[in-house]
Amino acid sequence: VDAGPKRYLVNAVTLPGQFPTHWHPVAFWEALGRVVATFGFLEEVLGKAIFAFTATRQHPQDEIEAAYEQWLPTLQRALSNPLGGLIDTYSKAVRDNDKATIANLPELVTDLREAADLRNVLCHGSWRAPDAQGRSVPLYVNKRDEIFTTPVDVAYLNQVRTHTAELACAIINTVTHMGWQFPGSSGPGSEVFRRPIDTPSSS
Repeated sequence: VDAGPKRYLVNAVTLPGQFPTHWHPVAFWEALGRVVATFGFLEEVLGKAIFAFTATRQHPQDEIEAAYEQWLPTLQRALSNPLGGLIDTYSKAVRDNDKATIANLPELVTDLREAADLRNVLCHGSWRAPDAQGRSVPLYVNKRDEIFTTPVDVAYLNQVRTHTAELACAIINTVTHMGWQFPGSSGPGSEVFRRPIDTPSSS
């Protein structure tokens, strides 16, 4: 009599502590976490820069109302878009603002796109056990069927974090170089948007 296939289950009780991250030292995960957090900061900076460039764009008098109606959805998308979408919106916002002073926008956008590709690897890859030098190759295949093959260690992660922070600073500079205070900061420059002062109502 055919009893059917043997069936098995994972014995979770016997798994190593911190599974499946137990192969890597704490320093590796700390470095990776700081990279991910820095990419999150980059996304926030892009969103605020989009606000600054779209809020300070000049429009003909007869186009202001239509521009305002389009502006609010743009800002809403800037709050929820992934990094790739933010880069697209930021690039367009800079190009559409005739007061923009950045001279190397194509190069900056290229750097941002390359960083976004790497961010996807680091955030979504499945990390394999490290080699004797502490390097690990995450399992990751992009939409173009390209397999990531670069070994990653703590030094690599620290370099990515530093570069990502530099990109965030470069984006901030594209706003402040025009004389505007970067939104949400207490830095120098004119405020992009000033909240109206509440006046007491007369009785």
